Amino acid sequence: MYRLGGRVDVGFDQGPTEEDSDAKDVTLTIAPGVTIFAGTGVAWLNVNRGNKINAVGTADLPIVITSRDNVLGLNTDSSIGQWGGIVLSGRAPVTDCKDPNAAPGTIACERQVEGAVDPALFGGATLTDNSGELKYVQIRYSGFTLSGNSELQSLTTGGVGSGTKLSYIQTFNSSDDGAEFFGGAINMKYFVSVGADDDNLDTDVGVKANFQYVIAVQRPNAGDSIIEADSDNTADGNNPRQNTRVSNFTFIQRSNASKGAVRFFGGTDYGLYNGVIVSPSTACLSISRAQTASTVANASIDELGAPVFRSVVAQCGTPAFLGANGVTADQVSAIFGSGTNNNNSAFVPTFSSLFINGANETAVTAFDANTISSFFDKTTYIGAVKDANDKWYEGWTCNSATASFGTSKTGLCTSLPTSY
Repeated sequence: MYRLGGRVDVGFDQGPTEEDSDAKDVTLTIAPGVTIFAGTGVAWLNVNRGNKINAVGTADLPIVITSRDNVLGLNTDSSIGQWGGIVLSGRAPVTDCKDPNAAPGTIACERQVEGAVDPALFGGATLTDNSGELKYVQIRYSGFTLSGNSELQSLTTGGVGSGTKLSYIQTFNSSDDGAEFFGGAINMKYFVSVGADDDNLDTDVGVKANFQYVIAVQRPNAGDSIIEADSDNTADGNNPRQNTRVSNFTFIQRSNASKGAVRFFGGTDYGLYNGVIVSPSTACLSISRAQTASTVANASIDELGAPVFRSVVAQCGTPAFLGANGVTADQVSAIFGSGTNNNNSAFVPTFSSLFINGANETAVTAFDANTISSFFDKTTYIGAVKDANDKWYEGWTCNSATASFGTSKTGLCTSLPTSY
């Protein structure tokens, strides 16, 4: 067991490009089975540009990063926001530059990590930048608020490049987002987000991202949307424009989010494939701004057209669709396209154990996501979990009243493993 005494930096920030004069590169290695806890509420871990983390657990020996109260046995399934979180800072392109005179997507465009007091910069022009690897990692009870809307999430990436490896990551009870990805080029498989008090999957400032096998579950009457993509601000026309694709997902929306389970705005490009949205008390989809809903592709502004849905089924509240800032609900409904491309906004879920596909899910024809990127596995099913024999989520995750993932090597999220 190791303690974070405050902000802990991995190496020094080496700037947006690799230089001979840079300080020596540092790699922080965290062994399988290790527990790390925050000794203070403002503790957080920052992997600076040019340095790496190597936190690779196993299904039998996951790495647990958590709070002091969790170690002392003081937490409940409603505890949140007890320390900062994990931040990976890289050299891939971002927008909304700190310097208003900098060109978005260039080495001159840098941003400050949200929630950090002292300088913690990210951004550059290296799409393939490598910040290391996280695998079989739990991040619990994180996300403190510094001031206003400046907050840390369980997992934050800033300008992280495609050389970074992210897989088998669980975030639990963040007081902000389960994970937020600021720019860069992200690829991640096997992500579980439970109990976030804001959004589960937040993407913005020009990120190019691919996610596959995602389970997101909210606590009852807590949290906001499952997905928030981009922001309505004066810089939302910057290039690169966000383009995020998510395949094989299961979203369980239990909050009363006024803007819906899935929110696209700020001109973002987005694709949802092979997924199930369970949102019986709220709208399933909200789209804001005419640029976000535009069906016209325009390479000169990195615009691919309206959001894309293929083999996505949803149980929605009334109304099922919301429009804002120049977009009507009818336009949103047409973009989702219920009745076409195997999409259905009047779906009746038949899950067992909260997220395991039943008869109705199995009956939906899957889309071959491998045709849009080699990153995606071709699957014959929608949703994150094919059937009762598909147990990729089991063993390395922790359990709670919000969501149980079967046999767990670490037990309840409110307790720590005493032995493996």
